[in-house]
Amino acid sequence: MKKYLKGILATTMVLSMTAALAGCGGSGETATTDDTAAEGGEAKETLVLATSADFPPYEYYEGQEIVGIDAEIAKALGEKLGYDVQIEDMNFDSIIPSIVSGKADIAMAGLTVTPERQESVDFTDSYATGVQVVIVNADSDITSVDDLFAEGANHTIGVQTATTGDLYTTGDIEEAGLGTVERYTKGTDAVAALTSGKIDCVVIDNEPAKAFVEANEGLKILDTEYITEDYAIALAKDSELTESINTALQELKDDGTVQSIIDKYITAE
Repeated sequence: MKKYLKGILATTMVLSMTAALAGCGGSGETATTDDTAAEGGEAKETLVLATSADFPPYEYYEGQEIVGIDAEIAKALGEKLGYDVQIEDMNFDSIIPSIVSGKADIAMAGLTVTPERQESVDFTDSYATGVQVVIVNADSDITSVDDLFAEGANHTIGVQTATTGDLYTTGDIEEAGLGTVERYTKGTDAVAALTSGKIDCVVIDNEPAKAFVEANEGLKILDTEYITEDYAIALAKDSELTESINTALQELKDDGTVQSIIDKYITAE
């Protein structure tokens, strides 16, 4: 199991990490750190990272700080490439629009590469693998993923808006007439609806699912997986950052940094 998670707070904050690079800053403006200006050194520019800090262990709050796999990989990329990284917390369904509008330079939020998203943004190479699973009440009549697709099925499935859980269940279940999809701003809201009996199950990534089940007595994760997917960093179409980030990301994978970060938050059972 994991060795993290004290709690997830709903406040919004900004996390800055030191480094330096040119050509970033969301809107194109350059942000300069105080220590650099005081030393009379070259101005450091800011790379704005969009995330949704309610997705443990990839991003979540520990006190007033955003921590997690994505936050640490972003920090490692910043240190390698010379960025001053600024993390902006927002609702998940605002992340892709923030890249398209130029308010953010990159996005890391357990983002899966899908054809729909590729119409709006580009993606780097994958840095992690995610698994979509199903959370149910311990006494649920849903005993496997197959039950959601059985003839005559009519379950109510909770998802976080605009996640791949939303995309998959909309096409596989709702549009097929096998059930209804209820969409929530946060995964925690979907889980709360499940515990209160408003929905029959929640489809979400396996890692936050384990945290939610641990925090809510009477819930369990089905043994069968819904789907396996790859996580990557989103950037604006034809971004000049894509090549350099891919190169740095590969170096961090080759030297074991990425895996060590993942292992810090996800331990073998």
